[in-house]
Amino acid sequence: MFVKEELDRLASLEQEIKAGGGEKRIQQQHESGKLTARERIELLFDTGTFQELNRFVQHHCTNFGMDKVSIPADGVVTGYGKVNGITVCVFAQDFTSRGGTLGEMHAKKICKIMDMAMNIKAPLIGLIDSGGARIQEGVNALDGYGKIFFRNSRASGVIPQISAIMGPAAGGAVYSPAMTDFVFMVKKTSYMYITGPNVVRATISEEITDEELGGAMTHSTKSGVAHFACDNDEQAITEIKRLLSYLPRSSEEKPPYVTPADSPDRTDPALDDIIPEESNKAYDMKKVIRTVVDSGEFLEPFRRYAPNMITCFARMNGQVIGIIANQPNFLAGCLDINASDKASRFIRFCDAFNIPLLTIADVPGFLPGSNQEWGGIIRHGAKLLWSYSEATVPKITLITRKAYGGAYIAMCCQALGADYTLAWPSAEIAVMGAEGAATIIHRQEIQSADDPDAKRQEKIKEYHDLFYNPYVAASQGYINAVIRPAETRPMLIAALEGLQNKKEMRPPRKHGNILL
Repeated sequence: MFVKEELDRLASLEQEIKAGGGEKRIQQQHESGKLTARERIELLFDTGTFQELNRFVQHHCTNFGMDKVSIPADGVVTGYGKVNGITVCVFAQDFTSRGGTLGEMHAKKICKIMDMAMNIKAPLIGLIDSGGARIQEGVNALDGYGKIFFRNSRASGVIPQISAIMGPAAGGAVYSPAMTDFVFMVKKTSYMYITGPNVVRATISEEITDEELGGAMTHSTKSGVAHFACDNDEQAITEIKRLLSYLPRSSEEKPPYVTPADSPDRTDPALDDIIPEESNKAYDMKKVIRTVVDSGEFLEPFRRYAPNMITCFARMNGQVIGIIANQPNFLAGCLDINASDKASRFIRFCDAFNIPLLTIADVPGFLPGSNQEWGGIIRHGAKLLWSYSEATVPKITLITRKAYGGAYIAMCCQALGADYTLAWPSAEIAVMGAEGAATIIHRQEIQSADDPDAKRQEKIKEYHDLFYNPYVAASQGYINAVIRPAETRPMLIAALEGLQNKKEMRPPRKHGNILL
């Protein structure tokens, strides 16, 4: 009889905790277009695999009548389970339970699952939906955030960390997601900012909404904080699972291999004609990527941010690769501040998690202008040089058309550590464009000519004929192979397979001092 009573009590407590803030709060959550924490977890994990930890934890606060307030699971659900058969750890803040606010025990639960993820070498996912620090707990809440930030830093480069903003994240709550590898946001129901619209209005008299200040589209197009902007919670979770399919469980493993349905020997004659005859005419680099990767499939973080630079995950003959490519359709594929930051962070992630790098270059240079110079293009561009130089994974570079000046170097030339460099016959490798170069080199000869315009055109053609091809660079050994565009896929796959066991040792040091 005693055992039955205890079992009944256990069942009652579990039911109460699983109900979160109760039916009314759950209904409000649904009416606002959001799932509950437990519904999100159910969607994320393979059926029946999720194991909850610390379900019965309660807060210890007695200030302001909190000793009479019960917060189920202290406003956060933590645990582990399988996602597509791979063990993953998670914490999901429960907005129905006291707004998912973070206090001492709430933070301890998150820290415990973060420690577990590190110990078992499993990816960590945070589903953020919180009103921020629990004000009644004062410094205990602030200390909790600090402990989470410390663990974000410690786990960086060891396990993949993914954040999904599925509701509010304000003040100190935004820093943990910002320290993780990938940030998902949901349109119209999630927002992130340090100070909200009310504070902005009071301090600088600016009228702005939550969505305009810190919504999904703002952070995926303007600030670069969010990698993905999704239509709803369901889509966000689907995309998280898709991202996980490209990632290893930790830095100690290689990314997952998938048996390809696409032939490694496949060629595509359409690539022979993709480069326009006019050198200043744009084309879509994504068409090149789709043609060379397995089944034309890739996953693109930061799709809406700095579109002059493409960063994406794909597979080639079943092996995961990270692709960095200029996009001639935007700003002619120029490198600027945002593109440099975007590519640099992606390169460092891939290097940390053993993902080979493919760089596809068509770049006329760094974007000119006072805004770029005053904004620190020197400092930001140096991040790209640093990141490529620091990376020890296999690095393959393909030049399709323009590769001018410092931007040629920045897009992973041999001097920056590329293991294998290829070029299409259309590649133009030079210090600068022919018109500018001819004017500088032959200034006096052009000025003293009987027909300066004709002489100038003659010298432009001379420079063009000399450098607007890949053969000068190839003759010096800077290009390993000039290939037919149609044969790009099999050539890249052969290079990747040849480099798959690459190991590169660097001098021991505590860490470098990258220009942040």
